[in-house]
Amino acid sequence: MPATWLTENGLALHGAAWRRRRRVFLLLGFPLVLLAAVYVTDLIVTSGKVPRGVTAAGVPLGGLAPDEAEDRLRDVVGPRSEEPIPVTVGALDTEVTPRSIDLQVDARATVAQAGGQPLNPITRLTSFFVDTPVGVVSSVDDQALTATLEDLAADVAEDPVEGSIDFVDGEPVAADPESGQRLDVDAAEGVLVRDWALGETVNLPMAELEPSTTAADVDAALRDVATPAVSAPVIVDAENDTRAILSDQTIASALGFEVEEGRLEPTIDTTIVVDALRPQLEASEVPGRNADIDFTVSPPAKTPEQAARRVDYDATLENLLPVLTSDDDRELDAVYVTEPATFTMAELDRLGPIDVIGEFETSGFASDSGKNIRRAAEQIDGIVVGPGETFSLNEATNPRNAAAGYVEAGIIRNGRPARGVGGGVSQLATTLFNAAYFAGMEDGEHHEHSYYISRYPAGREATVFGDVLDVKFRNDGPTSVQIQTDWTPSSVTVRLVGIKRYEVTSSQSSRSRPTSPQTITIPAGEACSASGGASGFTITDTRTLRDIVSGETTTESHTVTYDPVPRVICGG
Repeated sequence: MPATWLTENGLALHGAAWRRRRRVFLLLGFPLVLLAAVYVTDLIVTSGKVPRGVTAAGVPLGGLAPDEAEDRLRDVVGPRSEEPIPVTVGALDTEVTPRSIDLQVDARATVAQAGGQPLNPITRLTSFFVDTPVGVVSSVDDQALTATLEDLAADVAEDPVEGSIDFVDGEPVAADPESGQRLDVDAAEGVLVRDWALGETVNLPMAELEPSTTAADVDAALRDVATPAVSAPVIVDAENDTRAILSDQTIASALGFEVEEGRLEPTIDTTIVVDALRPQLEASEVPGRNADIDFTVSPPAKTPEQAARRVDYDATLENLLPVLTSDDDRELDAVYVTEPATFTMAELDRLGPIDVIGEFETSGFASDSGKNIRRAAEQIDGIVVGPGETFSLNEATNPRNAAAGYVEAGIIRNGRPARGVGGGVSQLATTLFNAAYFAGMEDGEHHEHSYYISRYPAGREATVFGDVLDVKFRNDGPTSVQIQTDWTPSSVTVRLVGIKRYEVTSSQSSRSRPTSPQTITIPAGEACSASGGASGFTITDTRTLRDIVSGETTTESHTVTYDPVPRVICGG
């Protein structure tokens, strides 16, 4: 009896469990089947279309056929390639023109990157609620894009400012370093191409440029160098009981700082320092001179050489910086250097005695011209031309006007006699030129008259005019020469005194290539000086110089062509 109950009861219990399980299956299985059906249906419906929720540049493309998505993208984004793109570059708001960089949307490539329909049911479910943006694919002229961004980079670039120390009214003032910036062109290319299609302002990335110095570097330079440097003057002790003071103001003007390997290193402008010390130490120096001729005594005498002893400022200032940063010893000792003469008394004696080395005389001038010749001769008398120096007649006598003692005299203007203040000085120019010629001086400048004047040697004469035409000679010898002049109412003489180096001779070629004069008729009533005229010609003058010491000979030739002197008929 009990066993039968158990058996029957067991069968009864099994049947009840089965019914319960069936109810659970129906409650849970039906929704799963329903979801599976929905999933399959959705997969079939969206097949071949852009996945749900996909956007590009804010344009919804999900659920559209690829061709439709491309058309929509072209319709919405395409016009944006015709309008300037607003961009922000640091503090600069500007625009980039798409056409200038050939920037266009590639609709097909943009839609293609959206991919196919996702099979993950969770992904498909979330696509109802979440957008999936994809980047717009663009085509662009890479070179034009780079060039455009580099131009923008140049506009906004700011170099970092290194820390520095300036002096204001002699007091050091620190300036901390500041960062700079530049456009990150490589990154900006990607950002612009990526974001331009959004139709919004594109913020281009900037790179910060750090200075190599720090505020700590500036503080150290201020504390250790700048402040002690101007705390007190520096004394320079020199020879001959001479002292110089380098004031704190001068130190402030000369002291500066440069950035080296990330540090502020002090520098000193020695030019400023030397300019301040030189006049104070000049009395301690001994000027040097070569052996030469002293023309301040009569007769002129030879003077021996003297070695120079001068302050060596480079050596003297070598330890200036350690002294400037010292609180105790703020003194320097002047360092001297001795420089021997380059031309000695022994060499001077070997050249020979002091004498006239070149002399020339001209005559035959009118009384008014003679006054001007005399005045110019007075102005150059006694002038000493040192070794290597160039003498200029115009520099010594200009302006040749009434205020300087010159009078009106005869001149030749445009081939006709005329009057002018300073007329006749060309005669002194010819006399001086020949004296320098025979003294062996180097010809610096001379100009012949257009017409030959018979009282001068043909091919060996000179004229002057204002500041345009000049007579110059250079003393290329080792000793000074002096110009001496003598004037009489009928003649003028110029001589050069020094030590003779050359025996000089002159020779002229025969006159060649004659040219006939023209006839000029002067109307009645006009000033006129009749002339029979003269032919023009060409002549060559040759100077021969024989070195007295070596015996070597050199020649110099100069060819002159004179215009014919016009035949002048007076009174029509």
